[in-house]
Amino acid sequence: MTIFSTLDILGTIAFVISGSLSAMNRKLDLFGIFIIAFVTSIGGGTIRDILIGNTPVSWMQNTTTIYLIGGVTIFSIIFRNKLDYLKGSIFLFDTIGLGVFTIMGVETGINAGLDPIVSVALGATTGCFGGVVRDILCNEIPVIFRKEIYATASIAGGFCFMILYTFKIDENIIYISTALLIILIRLLVVKYKIALPLFTIRS
Repeated sequence: MTIFSTLDILGTIAFVISGSLSAMNRKLDLFGIFIIAFVTSIGGGTIRDILIGNTPVSWMQNTTTIYLIGGVTIFSIIFRNKLDYLKGSIFLFDTIGLGVFTIMGVETGINAGLDPIVSVALGATTGCFGGVVRDILCNEIPVIFRKEIYATASIAGGFCFMILYTFKIDENIIYISTALLIILIRLLVVKYKIALPLFTIRS
């Protein structure tokens, strides 16, 4: 198993748990929980694959992903109370998924021969848009559109990846450094309540 496939599994698990917990907090039924878990985990990757013309998209080519999502969703339902005891569990798993999928998106862009800026954008798309779809279906304003720093952390991680890649740093160090930077930014943002400025129109 390659590092890339390992990251894919870890990111998928993290986002499935995040989506499942969000759905259960919204008191959705069993079908609703599976749908939210599914779109949270594959939403960003699906958009990424469509943008670069990689069709059928990755989860359609590898049905193991579907079984993994189903299994982790059932796990989340069974152990929902234990997971709920973890302070900020949705935030934790969502942040892990953001870091891992950002890495995958940037590397996919590099492998496709895209410009570095486009690769960073592809990383942010992969990392963020599963959560966007999840929030919309749960009738919430997506987190990337609120004042909380989310997509910015993903973009910062993407640039970190590209800089280290340019200097031909070992890929393991690139993966770890990028993921840790994104997670660190998210933790600091929440701890110190750091936010982007809001702009309103006066009536």
